[in-house]
Amino acid sequence: MKNALCLSAFLLFFSCNNPEKKNNSNPTTTPILKESKASVKTEKEPAPDSFILTEENAIPFFFEYEKTLEEDHLTFETSFGSFTVRLYQDVPYHRANAVYLAQKGYFDNTMFHRVVKNFIIQGGNADTAELPKKRKAIGKYLLPPDTDKNHPHHRGVISMPSSDIDNPHKLASPFEFFIVVTKPGSYHLDGNYTAFGEVIEGIEVVDKINAVEVDKGDWPLQNVYIQKVTAFKR
Repeated sequence: MKNALCLSAFLLFFSCNNPEKKNNSNPTTTPILKESKASVKTEKEPAPDSFILTEENAIPFFFEYEKTLEEDHLTFETSFGSFTVRLYQDVPYHRANAVYLAQKGYFDNTMFHRVVKNFIIQGGNADTAELPKKRKAIGKYLLPPDTDKNHPHHRGVISMPSSDIDNPHKLASPFEFFIVVTKPGSYHLDGNYTAFGEVIEGIEVVDKINAVEVDKGDWPLQNVYIQKVTAFKR
């Protein structure tokens, strides 16, 4: 499967290079949503169903949402086991986005849809009819890069992929993520992608997922489900 705020001139988006495989060098996402417009909501609580994030309101929304955010960890329950991610505090938009999507239930019943051996596992997409509906209900937007916080892409780091749209400012796709499996890391990604957390428990589950058989497009032959993602404070 091919994966999918144009805000202002300061925003940027990613392009990931696997030095070993040309055909799977870009963890990208497929834009599948129609643009919606709505007013900005600034409360921390999950927004009502009528609220839609857009290229215009996403950054103001996440700016206010992050101010009162206490959650700093995510637990991923998958069909291969569970693992826990600690979110970095100094990448506020990306942390807020991850927590928001978890609280909205976006990641539940999605998949690790792309596995590149000894490089990354990528999740947040699915080949189900439900996924486009979930994305449409949340909105269409991208995130600005935040690559100057000196978070290297060590093994276990979770980072943001890029969209496959023509995106010269390198804006980040909000709905997907990838986790580095390479030992000790994939440092050629530094400066191009926003690392927003790291696996602190259950890295063996990440390795199990990376070991599954895949087709020529790096889609696992056996579906690897993300059953639930929970945001919490530790």
